Amino acid sequence: MGMIEIRWHGRGGQGVVTGSNLLARAAIYEGKYAQHFPEFGPERSGAPVRSYTRISDEPIDIHSGIYSPDIVIVIDPAMTKDVAELAEGIKEGGDVLVNYGKEEKWIIDWAKEKKVKLHAVDARKISIEEINREIYNVPMLAALVKVKGLVDISTVEKVLADRFSGEILEANLKIMKRAYEEVKTLV
Repeated sequence: MGMIEIRWHGRGGQGVVTGSNLLARAAIYEGKYAQHFPEFGPERSGAPVRSYTRISDEPIDIHSGIYSPDIVIVIDPAMTKDVAELAEGIKEGGDVLVNYGKEEKWIIDWAKEKKVKLHAVDARKISIEEINREIYNVPMLAALVKVKGLVDISTVEKVLADRFSGEILEANLKIMKRAYEEVKTLV
């Protein structure tokens, strides 16, 4: 597999850091090496947040932000309009996963021009319809697992069960399964 570098974008309170952490834990459960770390300042909830995940079959000696990611995840649907800026530095042939409910020509044209694969899942719609609450990180993580296969979805279920219980766990499993099924590759 080599090393895979993922950069997550969203706003404080949307679970950007938790999504990255859950992915790293799942990779470690499967015997891989992983790093996860956030980047944010003293801003309050709603301010832009980045988080980084590295996954490798070998020990990871890099300890810096991710400037040339293999994968960019945009959790905040309002930030999708800024995808060109957020995906800055992405490797040619990389993957961009957006929380996006509609297919607009401009984003498809951008992905083709940039020579990246574009995937979309409407995490907001899924979470509202399933649990009547906006949760972005778990549906986005499930969509990533489906399109990239970095870890097995059953491992993500185990990581969720370690972190949550009761109704919260059941809600997360419900939206995870639906997002896993509904993610689309647009380009």
